[in-house]
Amino acid sequence: MSDDLRWMIERQIPHLRRYAFALTRDQDEADDLVQDTLERALRKWRLWGRKGRLRSWLFRILYRTYIDRVRTQKPGSTPYDQEAIDRVAVQLPDQEDRVECIGIAEALDRLPADQRVIILLVALDGMAYDEVAELLDLPVGTVRSRLSRGRAALRENRSRSPKTTLLRRVK
Repeated sequence: MSDDLRWMIERQIPHLRRYAFALTRDQDEADDLVQDTLERALRKWRLWGRKGRLRSWLFRILYRTYIDRVRTQKPGSTPYDQEAIDRVAVQLPDQEDRVECIGIAEALDRLPADQRVIILLVALDGMAYDEVAELLDLPVGTVRSRLSRGRAALRENRSRSPKTTLLRRVK
């Protein structure tokens, strides 16, 4: 493996960590997920073969690793861990922002997994629809449909909770 490829992979680690944390809601679990992703990527880097975007390839590995872990866990939903969110924060937000963040996390937790994953990729990481479609092996129309339904559910949730203004960023 070339030093250039290692450097390109290293540049994606913060994006992978942020997405892994958004999926798992636990910093330790997110770090383990990223480590497993990087191990798989380094073992199978020849499969990438410089076809397509490296970022999409790494995110696909991370997402599939996450899905494998979810399938092996016992059924039931894991609520977000407020202490983990506090540990990740560089500077603790003021109380109103913190309440908004908790509201957003709860609203995202209430979404179906297929909608939540797409909203996180588009809103959090700024991926294009076609990139998300490639990553999840879905048609672009399905990505747009799930994104639209997820946004509608978040807007409906916002109307119930008028103090949550950060949800506007998901539009």
